[in-house]
Order: sequence, then structure tokens, then C-alpha cells
Amino acid sequence: MMARALRVTTPAPTDIVLTRVFNAPRHLVFDTLTRPELLRRWFGARGWRLVECEVDLQIGGSWRFVSVGPGGLKMAQGGVYREVQAPERLAYTESYDDQWVPGESVVTAVLTEHAGLTTLKTTLRYSSQEVRDLVLATPMERGVGESYDRLDEVFASR
Repeated sequence: MMARALRVTTPAPTDIVLTRVFNAPRHLVFDTLTRPELLRRWFGARGWRLVECEVDLQIGGSWRFVSVGPGGLKMAQGGVYREVQAPERLAYTESYDDQWVPGESVVTAVLTEHAGLTTLKTTLRYSSQEVRDLVLATPMERGVGESYDRLDEVFASR
């Protein structure tokens, strides 16, 4: 069985759920979500690159990413870790500089492994349905899909 494409659902008025299967063990997928040297290899849509990546992987620890995209466009985001249960669960806040997405969201990633494949289910919870709908209207789905395709390439190169 091979990895599948990104699945995007909206099970609640404030939530977006992103689900993707990777052909890699759970511990490795978790590492690629939390280790700066691995994040720099895949994070972001095609044409974007992570130029700053800080991760203090502990409850109350902060994270910050700065990406540069086409034409020098910059996107910066960060937050604070609320749960760190390696390799099965990660929860953190997320907010963007320059109001790419207004306010703060809570992100919960759950990783399950079966037969060498890992399912990553990420729930993005926004402050309102209006904010969630603003995010859905952006190229977020394409960007996350391309980012996860780049992650597949990292796994294939190991």
C-alpha cells in the first residue's frame, strides 16, 4: 500500500482536519514534524523554503518558522507546545505574523501506525467559523498537499 493524497474535512464549524498517510514509521514522521534539520528539508509548498526554524519541544516551549516564497514573499508563524507525547501526539498553538490568518488556532496532530504506514491526522481549530472559512478560501490545501509531497520525498531518500 502506498501513501495517499491529502484529505481535507470540516467536521465541526471551527475545525479543519487534514489526513495523510505516509510510507514511513510513526517515530520518523513525528521526528520530521519536530526536528529543525528535518523540517528544513520539506516544510512548505513548492517554491517556498524554511529560512528560520526554532523548536523548543516541551510543554510550554515555543516554536517559530519563517518561510520565503516566490518573489521573496515572507510568511512567519509560531506558537507554544501544549502537549508533546512522542511519537503519537502533538498539540500547539499557531499564529501568523502579518495576519496571514487572523488570531490564534490550536493544532492537534495524532499519528497512528499500521503495517509500516503512518496516518497523520491534524486538527486545526480556529476561533470561529468565519476564520475557518477564510483559511479554506486560501491556497492552504494545495500548500499543505505539496508540503506533504515534499515530505514523501524525504522518506523516499532514506
